[in-house]
Amino acid sequence: MTPQDALGDWAGNILSWDEAGDLVQPDAPPAVILICEHASSRVVAPWSNAGADLLASHAASDPGALGLALALGPHLARGCAGAELIHAPLSRLIYDLNRSPDRPDACPTQSEIHHIALNEGISATERLVRLERLYLPFHDFVRARIARALTLGQRPVILTIHSFSATWHGVPRKVEFGVIHDEMPALARQIVAQAGDLGLVTELNAPYSAADHVTHTLRLHALPYGLENAMLELRNDLIATQDLQEAMAARLATVLVRAIDRVTEVQCPAL
Repeated sequence: MTPQDALGDWAGNILSWDEAGDLVQPDAPPAVILICEHASSRVVAPWSNAGADLLASHAASDPGALGLALALGPHLARGCAGAELIHAPLSRLIYDLNRSPDRPDACPTQSEIHHIALNEGISATERLVRLERLYLPFHDFVRARIARALTLGQRPVILTIHSFSATWHGVPRKVEFGVIHDEMPALARQIVAQAGDLGLVTELNAPYSAADHVTHTLRLHALPYGLENAMLELRNDLIATQDLQEAMAARLATVLVRAIDRVTEVQCPAL
């Protein structure tokens, strides 16, 4: 039985790439761990009270984020000697894995213009059921992978991969690439400093910041071990297709490798 099996049905999915960028069994400790908490729009019974429009919206998942993470994985593995991606199997409509359990928006009833009926009037007991089925297995799995890497002598960089909508309540967003940090700002600042070649409007702590409670995963898994970390936010129209995701990943990986090389002991050869 693998650690993932032991943690339950919703522990998350894992892919690993070796130094050549090839998919491999997740055995060697990775230099970079990518985490995509909002990867899926999938809902299952008894939490399937969601229409097609809601499931296709940013309320259900981060459009393009999983595709970008999948495309980034082999680039970062080649640049930084191995990478791993852990992504969620179900929609944040049921439980937002990047929110702490005391936050009302862990099970929101509204996301921008989208009403989420399946969360209307739910009890504390029902929230606990969702936490036990989704949140705890996922974060236990992430914690186990990081602990394993540390035990094997690697201090992985932690990057969470997200996307955001081009408008919010009808107001266009100018930022195209946001880099967010919590109490360890070095990597985020270095990514922004290296991002000039991207040709994107890049900002630190935009369109969200730690004050919006969006760095929960980083607080749980990177900060306790002092692991370099950042939250990456791409505007979702820029990564709407597989071709766009792959092109963005190739450009972004060069920036990330340079930034990682400057703030960690991981020696990343130039791409």
